[in-house]
Amino acid sequence: QARTLALLALSILGESFPRELARLLEMSLNGVQQALRGLEVDGLVAARLAGRTRLYSLNPGYFAREELQGYLKRLAAAETALVARTETLRRRPRRTGKPL
Repeated sequence: QARTLALLALSILGESFPRELARLLEMSLNGVQQALRGLEVDGLVAARLAGRTRLYSLNPGYFAREELQGYLKRLAAAETALVARTETLRRRPRRTGKPL
């Protein structure tokens, strides 16, 4: 379940970091991190460092990427609540110490 939701969120967002995905999916950070690690080991997602933040996206080198994206697109049609939450998401981290 967590792996599927993480893949679905990454297909909608393009790229994200674990804390953002945990908020979006309403899951624990540890659960999201474990799902992402497993997906990375399996080759479905790729990570890159941006400063100290590890950003994840669907792996462009995955052998069945087009089929996976088609499947995730069909799943997204049923997950209207998740799609709606992604549209209201702040797309960059807040600067440390900046007031809300």
